Amino acid sequence: MSAIVGLVLAAGGGRRYGGPKALVRHEDGRLLVERAVANLRDGGCTRIWVVLGAEAGRVRDEAVLGDAELVENPVWKSGMGSSLRVGLAALAETDAVAAAVLLVDTPGIGADAVRRLLDAAPDGPSALLTATYKGKRGHPVILGRDHWSGVSTLATADVGARAYLVAHADQVQGVPCEDIADDTDVDVPPEE
Repeated sequence: MSAIVGLVLAAGGGRRYGGPKALVRHEDGRLLVERAVANLRDGGCTRIWVVLGAEAGRVRDEAVLGDAELVENPVWKSGMGSSLRVGLAALAETDAVAAAVLLVDTPGIGADAVRRLLDAAPDGPSALLTATYKGKRGHPVILGRDHWSGVSTLATADVGARAYLVAHADQVQGVPCEDIADDTDVDVPPEE
């Protein structure tokens, strides 16, 4: 579904990591932000937005992101919720009917998981899906346009769409992905 656009949340400062995770080089040689964009693109999103914050200028200079649209979250220090709000506000200015949201610090989620969610998503702006891992909700998440206002209202601090998904649990379609992905986030550098 080309009407589902990719949205990478990559604004955080990575305090526990020692710097912005967008600029962390993955074992495959790519920056985590490059990997997230590629996974959304290879999974079927033809248009992608990336929300930047910490060291945004450096990310713009160093990351090879192709035709991804870059938007900046001026209040990125307030947490992931603000980045989700900024991203959804940018998408509201487009014809997108849904957003596939991926966090920059989940390198174990590849294109296969994105594709599985896109394939499961219903046509239209009412889509509300999450990948699940042994029954627990994780990423990626697909948020249809009908939900953007509600998600934005409840997205605060380091809580993105979680509160909205809990409040609308009866509408959320879970898509099992534990066989093809690992949604563990990278919080600290690997020990040498």
